[in-house]
Amino acid sequence: MKLYIETLGCTKNANDSEVAAGILESAGHTIITNPEEADVIIVNTCGFINDAKKESISRIFDMTACKKEEGILIVAGCLSQRYSKELYDEMPEVDIFIGVNDYPVLPEILKNHIAGKRERHLGTCKKEFIETGRRKRMEPSYSASIKIAEGCNNICSYCIIPSIRGPYRSRRMEDIINEAEGLAATGCKELILIAQDVTAYGRDIYGDLRLPDLIRKLCKIEGILWIRLMYCYEDLITDDLIRVMAEEEKVCHYIDIPIQHVSDKILKSMNRRSTQTSIKDTLSRLRMAIPDIHIRTTLITGFPGEDNNDFAELVDFVEQEKFDRLGVFAYSKEEGTPAALMKNQVREDIKERRKEIIMEKQLEISLNANIKKIGQLLDVMVEEIEDGGSYIGRSRYDAPEIDNSVLFTSDRQLAPGDIASVRIIDAFDYDLVGMEEYHESAE
Repeated sequence: MKLYIETLGCTKNANDSEVAAGILESAGHTIITNPEEADVIIVNTCGFINDAKKESISRIFDMTACKKEEGILIVAGCLSQRYSKELYDEMPEVDIFIGVNDYPVLPEILKNHIAGKRERHLGTCKKEFIETGRRKRMEPSYSASIKIAEGCNNICSYCIIPSIRGPYRSRRMEDIINEAEGLAATGCKELILIAQDVTAYGRDIYGDLRLPDLIRKLCKIEGILWIRLMYCYEDLITDDLIRVMAEEEKVCHYIDIPIQHVSDKILKSMNRRSTQTSIKDTLSRLRMAIPDIHIRTTLITGFPGEDNNDFAELVDFVEQEKFDRLGVFAYSKEEGTPAALMKNQVREDIKERRKEIIMEKQLEISLNANIKKIGQLLDVMVEEIEDGGSYIGRSRYDAPEIDNSVLFTSDRQLAPGDIASVRIIDAFDYDLVGMEEYHESAE
């Protein structure tokens, strides 16, 4: 059968879709890019916050319009895992609902499916990371996420992910290395390490934190040029990890640390292990060891109990620390979480206004940081080809899709995935402009 997969949500969801595609292809099915030609449409949903849930539901209805008369519509992923019964009752257009653990049995589900019969499948979470075989790449060939763990043991009071994804399960190091070597063999130059908590890697299966060891081994793979760390918890950023980041040339001087807040009162209510002091100490250690480190973070405004003083602390912190990359979410009240039952819920308009205030501050911070890059020579990975010798790419300091872009010109003919040495000549709020200065070493 011909199958189309629509993916919503985070990089981890995109990784799941590629795993599902690999499983389905191995079973003899064909993955296509046009939903209207598909015998089976799979919507891999996100159920993390309200906006993501709304987008997922909207895309499900969009796909019902593309579904053939005898076609099959499958809803998968986090939203399905969390609300399969409610969705089953309210969406008769959907034929099959599966959860986040059911991709390995998807070929069997399709084989046994009876036309006109609706189904729900919610497999239980395993106690260890389950290898699923070949993964079909749908991301650009030159850059790939690689999942090093599944699930989460951080019971943040606002987050539903542990109940959806289950407890933390590290993947065996040899399996990660094998996948990375396979990706390199197909032309991958950038590895993006992902998990709900990358920094916790190894503690459950090896007895201690093994992310530094994993990075050292990944750095030895020929063809891999950039290694990027996403979703790092502040309290597990050890001196050993910082040392590896500073010493290994392939590790991008970039780290994503979702700190969420800085008020100790709010951090405690969030059930976070960090404190304002520990956060500032970690940021200081990173910047001292790696002077050009670019730190991405995410914040939550309007968490229950956040008063004017808590918010003022957060604004002061943003102004003082001057994060290179920053995103803000207005708190989303998620049923089934302790935070949803807390008193002193903040009004929606106040949440949104506080979010806007921080983003306005960040806009100025980002512009000033970009202006300082004028005159610098940056390695830039080509992502899009424009007309007239123009290109769009991103530097080692930027993750795909969420961070800044570099717009530049070149006298050479470049392809996506090529790495160019670009002299920065202009700067905007979030993007840079430059011209390539060709160096043989750039590749």
